[in-house]
Amino acid sequence: MATLLIFYVWQVNNLIHGSYLISSYENQISKLSDENKNLEVSFAENSFLGSALEKIKALNFQETTSVRYIQIPENALAKAN
Repeated sequence: MATLLIFYVWQVNNLIHGSYLISSYENQISKLSDENKNLEVSFAENSFLGSALEKIKALNFQETTSVRYIQIPENALAKAN
């Protein structure tokens, strides 16, 4: 009887340890996933967007406040035969 009790306690201990490890690994995966997303955004900004923003500042571009479209009459367009 004592042997079964010791075996039961050992199994419960292993089960709890396994659950703790799974929880710990899930937390690590979540943290690494978030860090990976941040690194991807940082890489994108530094590679293309960062260089584009630098060029925009160097050329003294300004942000638009409104967009106006050019109205082209239909008879002004060239027609293909």
